[in-house]
Amino acid sequence: MVPIASYPAEPLAAPLAALLARRPESDPEVEDAVRDILRQVRKEGDAALCALTQRFDGVEMCQLRVPASVLAEAEAALDPSLRASMEAAIANIRAFHERQQLNSWFVEDGDGVMLGKKITPIERVGLCVPAGEVPLFSSLLMTAVPAQVAGVDQLCVVSPPVESGKVHPTIAAAARLLGIDEVYAVGGAQAVAALAYGTESISPVDKIVGPGSPYTVAAQRQVFGAVGIALLPGPSEIVVLADEGADPRLVAADLLSQAEHGWGVAAVCITDCAALARRVQEELEAQRAALPRHSIIDRALAEYGAIVVVPSLEVGIELLNRLAPEHAELQVADPWRWVDSVRHCGALFLGAAASEPVGDYFAGTNHVLPTQGAARYASSLGWADFVKTTSIIAYTPERLAHTAEHIVRMAQAEGLEAHAQAIRIRQQQATP
Repeated sequence: MVPIASYPAEPLAAPLAALLARRPESDPEVEDAVRDILRQVRKEGDAALCALTQRFDGVEMCQLRVPASVLAEAEAALDPSLRASMEAAIANIRAFHERQQLNSWFVEDGDGVMLGKKITPIERVGLCVPAGEVPLFSSLLMTAVPAQVAGVDQLCVVSPPVESGKVHPTIAAAARLLGIDEVYAVGGAQAVAALAYGTESISPVDKIVGPGSPYTVAAQRQVFGAVGIALLPGPSEIVVLADEGADPRLVAADLLSQAEHGWGVAAVCITDCAALARRVQEELEAQRAALPRHSIIDRALAEYGAIVVVPSLEVGIELLNRLAPEHAELQVADPWRWVDSVRHCGALFLGAAASEPVGDYFAGTNHVLPTQGAARYASSLGWADFVKTTSIIAYTPERLAHTAEHIVRMAQAEGLEAHAQAIRIRQQQATP
């Protein structure tokens, strides 16, 4: 049974203390194993990918790239109602991310000087799509669509193979719906290595995005620098702030919706009503028993599940900000009243109808979000993650004549005489 705790309290209840203390950490054994995998793929290329896929996935591979005919077959076999739902979700995601776009800009600064920022799409991006226990095709939608909106030229999908040696058919169909034809049946750390360093079959990318297992995340951490990494995703998190008018069935249902992700998931209800806390506790017990993944849910709730009673919603907001969760729901009478007070979360859901799965699948906002406290400084995946900006400086001799002394003085103060000399030479050339 999920414990009910009080906050503030000394000492903090164990689940709450553990949540407040947790930050992204690397397991030395995982890091060492991943380091070996990266080294092997970098040295042996496709042969390493095939050997590692057989070792970890139990699938003997002879062809890494999924043929276009297989993608087409998967699309044709897709349930029409699911296809309609996917297409509607894609449209929503596209519309939301199109609103994020910015243009290059330039400004005249006098004396013929032009300053500005030029926006350029990243050229080639690799998309990691998990398919271990469940095929997360929604993660493909969430990573591919903003990249397409940004104008990325080449998108490359990697996803673990199923028994047939192909990617899961729903993921294959989603790729086809998105117009992506470069799909590889390889996952885990070995897929990250292939994207970062390249193999005979897979050309290296400029940036890698998408969630995965602890091994996938460790691999992304280790290849950062060779390629860009958007986020280092960790276990999912949800915090529901609820008042006495909240429906305990809905609160419990949303906590369970995240707990079924399993490993390391945090599911927390914060309320200023002790009676509601007890009802949520009862609902969690009643609802979890009927769910097919209840053993996974039980483990998640035992690790990082908590119901916390606070003296006021103001204190509840303070705790929510300390937790800085991936998802935060405000199931309170006037959720808009608290929007500005919530400073740290990846996505904020307002009102009882805004259940977290709405954001996971359909609203159009992105479900690739910062976890494990990273919402204190990081944002959800979006259009900006797939572009880069270049500063533009068009200077003139007239302006340099006015500013040269400042530049020389500052360079000399840092002990960088060659910097100063680069300006002095121009001054000398300008002097008759």
